[in-house]
This record gives sequence, structure tokens and C-alpha cells, in this order.
Amino acid sequence: MKVLLLCGNHPRHLFIAKKLYENGFLCGLVIEKRAEFIAKPPQDIDDELKEIFITHFNDRAQCEYKYFGRISENDFNVSKKFITRETLNTNETAEFISSINADAVITYGIHIANENLLNAMPKIKWNIHGGLSPWFKGNVTMYWPFYMLMPNYTGATIHELSNKIDGGNIIHQSVPELNYGDKVHDVACKAILKTADDLIKIIKMIDSGEKITPVKQKKNGKLWVSTDWTPEHLRLVYKLYENKIVDMYLDGKIKSKPPELIKAF
Repeated sequence: MKVLLLCGNHPRHLFIAKKLYENGFLCGLVIEKRAEFIAKPPQDIDDELKEIFITHFNDRAQCEYKYFGRISENDFNVSKKFITRETLNTNETAEFISSINADAVITYGIHIANENLLNAMPKIKWNIHGGLSPWFKGNVTMYWPFYMLMPNYTGATIHELSNKIDGGNIIHQSVPELNYGDKVHDVACKAILKTADDLIKIIKMIDSGEKITPVKQKKNGKLWVSTDWTPEHLRLVYKLYENKIVDMYLDGKIKSKPPELIKAF
């Protein structure tokens, strides 16, 4: 199966491209330039919170390099198009997608595709959402499970692409194994590692003629918007719980029922 991937330019996004490429499925790339990988703290917060903010984003960068390596956009010998949020939903991007003639399109880490872009895609079009839908849809959905003291809900959802935010029929959901010593970014990265492996397995299943039946999302869950998150939300994880929420969950000091996951295999 030939796959065209539309993804962001951070290590976690390019890792999915790497896995598809290594397995001979990647036939094209559309790469959206995202916000700076290591965010700068707002100037209107106190010094303690600035320090926590810097630690949070520095740790994210180090974890992504640790788990995914340093992947270059030049590592992929396929047709590529570089875009921004503003040029995502343009006729030029739609024409590029059509020109690749892929069997499937997968998106991960891009902004919302409009109807024109969706129409340029083949019948099989999926999104990888870094969060478990429907409980954690929208933004920052690898962080909110920790803030809500539900670290076992840190995972990813492969679902059919639609104009509803993370609301398409679900193909598969992945969660990583939690181990003592895991911090918030360790779990997020391990979730993507697991998702990448599961994605390759699903594509191979389809290639061998197996039928995958998507499952409609029946629960409402919550859509977390970008304005829900503020730097102050970091205090709970880093100051109150000292980023030891996984250890406390494994020790039974934090209770969270396991999620009911949808699996393709």
C-alpha cells in the first residue's frame, strides 16, 4: 500500500514517516512547519513558573530525541512538499496530494484539513491523534491525562479523517506499558512508539487482504481546546506531584480505571 503522510516537523511526527519509509509504504510527504520545538516561557509569569515551563519543554525535546532520534526531512527519498498552517488548505496542496496517487493518506500533527483537501485524498484517509478519543480530543492531549491523574489514558488513536476534530470512526487505539520512573514525556513518546508499530501491522493486514472495520465513537468525551491549557497547569505535575504520577499510579496511590480501547487486532 502506498501511503502519503501529512505531518508536522517535530521528531515525533517525522518518526511516523521513518517507520512508513523503512517498511516500504511511504510514497510522499507533506510537512507542516509547526511552532518552535522548545517553547519560550511567557514574560508575565513568575520566576518559579518560568523555570518549570523551561524544564517541561526542554525535557520534551530531550525525550523525543532519546526515543525517536534526530530525523532529518532529507532522510526520505520521496516527493515532498513543505507547507505552513496558512498554506495547508490551498489548491496547490490539494493538487500535490492528487498528483501522488497514493492508496492511503495518513495525517499526524497538522492543522485541520478542509473539505477541499479531504476531497483530494483517496478513500482510505486516517489521522493519528496523540490522545485517546473520545476522552481526550483536541490539544495537549498527552498532558491532560497526567493533570487529571489518569496516566493510563495517555495514548493515541488512529481514526478515519473527517471535518470533525478527532471525531472520525476509530480504527485502533494504542497505549504504552507504564514503568516505574516514567515521566510525562516518557509516556507520551512510548505511546507514539507503540502507535507506529501498530500502524505498520494494520497496513500489512490490509495489504494481505484482511478487512478492518472502523468503530463509531459513541461517547462524547471532551474536546480540549488550546486555550484550556496555561503554564499554571504545570505546577500540579511538576511541583505537587514532582512528575512521579506514574510511580504513584503503579503503587496504587492514584486510582484510575483502565480505558476501554478499540483494537484492530
